[in-house]
Amino acid sequence: MICYLSRNYKGVNNAANKAKTDIEYIMEQCGYRNVGLKQTRYTNAVIAFILTLSGVLKSVFCLHKGDVLILQYPLKKYYTFVCCMAHLRGCKIITLIHDLDSFRRRRLTIPHEISRLNHSDSIIVHSERMKNWLHENGIKANLEVLWVFDYLSDRQSSGKNLAASHPRVLFVGALSTFHSDFLYKLGRSPRSFDMVLYGNGFEPDKFEGQVDHKGYTRSDDLIATAEGEYGLVWYGSSLEGGVGPEGEYLQYNAPHKLSLYIRCGLPVIIWKKAALASFVEENGIGICVSSLLDLDAIITQMTKESYNALRMNVAKVNERISQGYYCKEAIRKAYAKLSPEIK
Repeated sequence: MICYLSRNYKGVNNAANKAKTDIEYIMEQCGYRNVGLKQTRYTNAVIAFILTLSGVLKSVFCLHKGDVLILQYPLKKYYTFVCCMAHLRGCKIITLIHDLDSFRRRRLTIPHEISRLNHSDSIIVHSERMKNWLHENGIKANLEVLWVFDYLSDRQSSGKNLAASHPRVLFVGALSTFHSDFLYKLGRSPRSFDMVLYGNGFEPDKFEGQVDHKGYTRSDDLIATAEGEYGLVWYGSSLEGGVGPEGEYLQYNAPHKLSLYIRCGLPVIIWKKAALASFVEENGIGICVSSLLDLDAIITQMTKESYNALRMNVAKVNERISQGYYCKEAIRKAYAKLSPEIK
């Protein structure tokens, strides 16, 4: 049987926890068995630690020979322990990666993280580039590509049309100069589009040009009320793509922000060398640029017909990610390759 390990999450107001709880819900709806405790959302550190540890220990005794256990990674200090105990009980492991700590936060060395992940029998990765990177660094497990994170919500986008005179580019995230200095540089650049910003940390005294700061908005509310014609997926301090650790990581990961924009019904703008640029192009859901300095000319030349075609394509992908399609497909493929080995 396919199983999963639920845990405590300290709220779902950040992208990482939202993605993980969505995947748990998808697995529950698929009829997979939770071998941990029921999902909880306590913010108290001591309670959260006790609940997660208890769930991990419980899982060891609830697994049976022939089961396949899906783990969401990172699982901090518990990952290797759970994998080893599951294998001792005759189970297989499918790992779904959310972040690579050796790459993004540099908390682990690459050999250390590869050693951890090699406890898995199959791994679901974000992109073909992440797949290749893992192969190059010694991963032995079968690798399947997720492509894009699903994004569950009861809310639906408003479906507004392109503004006739002043198109707007929407950005959601940390808005300080420390986290998103490119926004302030873009504000000082000549442009014919307006900017709509959602999030905390905005420094209005450092921003030049027209901007509409909406403050923090819950993702469910944003899906229904987002103002803008495009959603911007960009990281770092530069108007050029791929600068800094976050920008470099965009070459490999699937940003949850991109899924949120799709749920808002918005075509996306992304660096042309990002891992998901090919997904954006193949599905016709946005614009890929090497520099944000190129954006003004591209948006200015966008016809209403071309924009509406993007919106129609976004609606198709929106339908899929709202129903857990990409997660289900990745798990199905990973399980299919393991099933001949399962006795």
